[in-house]
Amino acid sequence: MAPTAAYDEIADWYEHEFLGAQRTGRPRDGNPLDLNDVLSHLLGEGSGTCLEIGCGTGVHAAQVRALGWTPIGVDLSAGMLRRTRGRLPVAQADAEHLPIPDASLPAVVAMMVHTDMPAYPAVLREVARVLRPGGVFVHVGVHPCFCGGFADRSDLDAVVIHPGYLDSHWTKASWTDQGVRAKVGATHRPLPELMHAFLSAGLTLERFSESGEPTPVVLAIKARKHTEV
Repeated sequence: MAPTAAYDEIADWYEHEFLGAQRTGRPRDGNPLDLNDVLSHLLGEGSGTCLEIGCGTGVHAAQVRALGWTPIGVDLSAGMLRRTRGRLPVAQADAEHLPIPDASLPAVVAMMVHTDMPAYPAVLREVARVLRPGGVFVHVGVHPCFCGGFADRSDLDAVVIHPGYLDSHWTKASWTDQGVRAKVGATHRPLPELMHAFLSAGLTLERFSESGEPTPVVLAIKARKHTEV
């Protein structure tokens, strides 16, 4: 998979059509996500720099700023980053190799990007490296139990889970051809594998949240870097 090229190719569609549908409350996948509420609930008010990994076009920066943080972002896709003008300072960088010193940040967030990152466990290790002791990390991602190539969400009142959840894999299979996944694909990890990646990175799981009705679309996790003794 080449996420940089994939998102370069769909940057205009993502900014104007996909995000436009989210803003109007009529998302193309049929389910509003309430991402700002989830982010506010888990990140909370604070101060200092908050890094968003895989920031895309920077649409979450305003919410981070409203909470008192100073947002900055990194992303692989030059096409997406060209649309961040005025939203936040950015750098084109690989989340597996962040251009940031050790133990330098009080907060990091990842918003709906972990399925775009085949090496997400390595990304979590980088998050732990750049966080200060006691620093907070908020992961907001598609729910591994109810979203993926194995999940048919064409009837939101009765999501059908087909075989495939237990297998870690990358796929472009999707119940809809109107969403991001049908265009760029996604890497799936079962819930235990995802949680173990946090623990292996040295992050302490602190709080959790789900959103989407009647079956969750989003699983969000608040974690913290171990405090040095």
